[in-house]
Amino acid sequence: MAKQVRAHAIINGRVQGVCFRLETQRTAKQYGVFGWVRNKYDGTVEAVFEGEDNAVASVLEWCKRGPALAVVGGVDLTWQDYAGEFNSFDIRR
Repeated sequence: MAKQVRAHAIINGRVQGVCFRLETQRTAKQYGVFGWVRNKYDGTVEAVFEGEDNAVASVLEWCKRGPALAVVGGVDLTWQDYAGEFNSFDIRR
């Protein structure tokens, strides 16, 4: 059985106004990862991902590139204790 993990990510660069949240949601659903994503006032995108370690790792790899129009400057990542509190992947406001 795969290990369940939780990651908190802050993605910086040109990541707003380029469908980053929608494409993150699509990618997370593709890999069976739960959590949420939102734009922050400082121009970054914040997300929490929960799921199997290899699936979360795949979504995080995608976040390093983002959608076609994004220019990702970096991903600040914090590993947290898995909580299992999500049953979907949502875009938050």
